[in-house]
Amino acid sequence: MLPIASALRSNAHRAVGVRAFAAPSLDAAHRPPIDLYGLHARYANAVYTAASKVNALEKVEGELLALKETAAKSKDFSHFLVNPLISRDAKEKNVIALLKDKTTPTTLNLMTTLAGNARLSELPKIVDTFQELMKAKRGEVEAVIISAEPLSKSQAEAVSTAMKTQVAKGKKVIISTKVDPSIGGGLQVQIGDQFLDLSVTSRIDEIGRITV
Repeated sequence: MLPIASALRSNAHRAVGVRAFAAPSLDAAHRPPIDLYGLHARYANAVYTAASKVNALEKVEGELLALKETAAKSKDFSHFLVNPLISRDAKEKNVIALLKDKTTPTTLNLMTTLAGNARLSELPKIVDTFQELMKAKRGEVEAVIISAEPLSKSQAEAVSTAMKTQVAKGKKVIISTKVDPSIGGGLQVQIGDQFLDLSVTSRIDEIGRITV
C-alpha cells in the first residue's frame, strides 16, 4: 500500500467508490505540528506524515506549491483538475503520465489519490492547508500590516520590531504589507488570528457611535 494511501485511512470515511486509507501507527516525530480538521486537512495531514517519514517535507512542499501555481496560471491544467466530465480513471492515468519520475512518490501518490476520489479540484485548498502545517513546523507566524500609504523603511522596521514582541519565544514573524487608502490613516495589523485596528476610519466609526 502506498504511503499516503496508508496514512489517510485513519481519517477517511469508508464510503463505497471512494479510496479509503488505513493509517499506520504514527511516531510522534512524524505527526503534524498542529491539529487541523476537515476534508482538506485529512489529505494535508496524510501528506505531511508520509513526507516526514522519508525526510522530504520541504521537497514535497515545493512540488505542491508548483502544482498550485501551475493550476493558477494554466487554463488547461486548471480545467483538467475541475472538469467532472473526465473520468476518474482517465484523470489518474493523465496524472501518472504528467508526474511520474518528475515528483516525489509522496506527491504523485497524493495526486493519483485525489484523481481516484474525484477530488483534484480541491488541490489548491489542500496545498494551502499543507502550508499551514509547514509554517507551524517552522514556527512561523504570519503578520499583515495594512496602511493608507506605503510605509517608509524605518516605519516598517519599527512596526516589525514591535510585532515580534507579541509572539512566543522561538516563533518567527513573517511580515507582509498592504496599502489600503480607505482606512484613512493609521494602521491595521493582523497577526496570527488577532486583529488590531488603529486606523483613522475605525476611530471615526467609534465617534459616530457615541450618544450625546
